[in-house]
Amino acid sequence: MISSPRRIRPLIIAESANPTLTSAALVGWSCAKAIAAQTDAHIVTEWRNRDDFIRAGMVEGTDFTAINNRRLQHLSWSLATKFSRKGGFNWSLYALFSNLVYPFFERKLWQAFGPRLRAGEFDLVHRLLPLSPTTSSWIAPRLKKIGVPFVLGPLNGGVPWPQGFNDLRQQERDGAGRLRAFYRFSPELKQTRESAHAILTASRTTLHEIPAHLRSRCIFIPENAVDLEKIPLTPRTTTSADSAKPLRVSFVGRLVALKGVDMLIEAAAPLVRSDAVHLDIIGEGPERERLQVLVQKKGITGGVRMDGFVPHAQLGARLRESDLFVFPSIREFGGGAVLEAMALGIPSIVLDHGSPPELVPSGAGYVLPMTTREDIVTRLRQLLTELREDPAQLHSAGELAQAHVRKFYSWEAKAVQIHEVYRWVLGHRASKPDWGTPMGFASQTDDSDMSMQPQHQPMLIPSHGF
Repeated sequence: MISSPRRIRPLIIAESANPTLTSAALVGWSCAKAIAAQTDAHIVTEWRNRDDFIRAGMVEGTDFTAINNRRLQHLSWSLATKFSRKGGFNWSLYALFSNLVYPFFERKLWQAFGPRLRAGEFDLVHRLLPLSPTTSSWIAPRLKKIGVPFVLGPLNGGVPWPQGFNDLRQQERDGAGRLRAFYRFSPELKQTRESAHAILTASRTTLHEIPAHLRSRCIFIPENAVDLEKIPLTPRTTTSADSAKPLRVSFVGRLVALKGVDMLIEAAAPLVRSDAVHLDIIGEGPERERLQVLVQKKGITGGVRMDGFVPHAQLGARLRESDLFVFPSIREFGGGAVLEAMALGIPSIVLDHGSPPELVPSGAGYVLPMTTREDIVTRLRQLLTELREDPAQLHSAGELAQAHVRKFYSWEAKAVQIHEVYRWVLGHRASKPDWGTPMGFASQTDDSDMSMQPQHQPMLIPSHGF
């Protein structure tokens, strides 16, 4: 291994990063901040995030630069709003318009930083945001020409809709998502990938989208992690679950159809009626009223808590009241809520589709096969019944889940991983860093044996993208 002579100086592109928002904006902020603690980084973001960066303690000009592309960014939002159907915002359409206006942000970035990059002021450029694997980079080929390494990602998106859920796809108004296949013919996207020295892929779906001849540059690093200041990894020394008490089950997320909360309610309803299970459904969204009606129809209002959004600062304390976390989303790109539950020592139940099952190693949770709605409800009810009758297994699963997060999924751990990628790109280490695919799973170190993951077998087994 070759030693690094000094702290690495990355220029980090995080167009939408913001410490006060959620989803990709918060992911970008958290990751960029963690990388900055490991390196001499300078972050470039859009002007709309400037004041929030300053309030979070960042010094403009020293720690970050804000570039004003608000007019075009607002145009993409306005167009998506205009062409969305009444009663809902079309996120796929917004992603499409955002991809069209994003290159103008990088053009302005190049005007501001091109001379400094040519002068060798930065060792590499890392585009952290956007997360979408369909967003091309205008500056990537220009960096290649001047010999500045380019790191891309983590990239995540493109999770297909599972068969049998076309009604939900229509309800989510994802018609624009069908256009996504045309990106494979984009010369700009091809040039972006060819110019990248390293491509961080956040899911196996995204990894499979990368052309085979570029996979040697790919490193599997999911985009999500846990903020240890908000959710500390304190050991769970006791578990309140026993055969005489209700099993306390929680869900956290937007209340939209694809999250599958109605399947959780259907599955748990008989157990809730018998006081064997209590549900805590945390979140807000357009499905909330329909879900409340379903709870009333099932006659389980006394055992279901559904009081809306919980501020992130209070979420940890609320989740600690749970014995089990259930996240039955049928199409999920990230799954950060699963990691936060795991960090608290709470094992999760997820469906075997998209990113969530890639976060849950064997023994640390439960993965249900992605089948039909009726079969998922039946299997979930069976598993809840089993765990209610034998809750002791939840404690050992929670300990394994917490250990997995501690090793791979704090923001500090994520920054160390990305720092090793930088060292590899710059020639400070000989071998490409590899934590497995999925990350940290046993006997999974390359793309060749993905299908052999035990927790992805079709049975009950412990275990904003575009």
